[in-house]
Amino acid sequence: MGAKRQGREGRWQDRWWSVGLLVLVVWVAVRLAFHGWSAWPGVLVGGVGYAAFLTWFLMRRRREDARAVGTEPDRVPELERRIAKNGELPEDPAERRAMVRLIRRREEKLRRNRWWALPMLGLLFFGLPFLWFAAGNVSAGLWMLGFGGAFMGWMIWFNRRFVRRMAAMRRRIEGVGGYA
Repeated sequence: MGAKRQGREGRWQDRWWSVGLLVLVVWVAVRLAFHGWSAWPGVLVGGVGYAAFLTWFLMRRRREDARAVGTEPDRVPELERRIAKNGELPEDPAERRAMVRLIRRREEKLRRNRWWALPMLGLLFFGLPFLWFAAGNVSAGLWMLGFGGAFMGWMIWFNRRFVRRMAAMRRRIEGVGGYA
């Protein structure tokens, strides 16, 4: 399949059914790891419900993003990949404008949610271990504290990297065509 054809049709990872299947598999695997094989019927039913909800939510967000930036919903994941990987600029001027609008939309959302999102994650990843400590389960508290610290560090690094790449891509596009 050619690059141009693959780009227009989208990747299989971007399809609604693959998103739902991935969520279902991860949900079931994690829940079975914590609750054992005997809980499989409830885990599977809960996983189907959660996968349906998250798939609906992600597809709705994709449609809203596409409508806001002036492109098709199937193009949004490809534009996001190009931004995240600091890839090649789209040749189509309309797609460049859509990419700049998507970058500005993401930057605005990050600015708008920055004041509450990071403190909430910190409370979640560093507050929950202290509940385990208070309950007397020191080993679970230490595991959660270690995981929380590592995951929080990764989230901060990833966010800063993505913000830098968005800004670099926006400067590249605006430098090439001066799109607003």
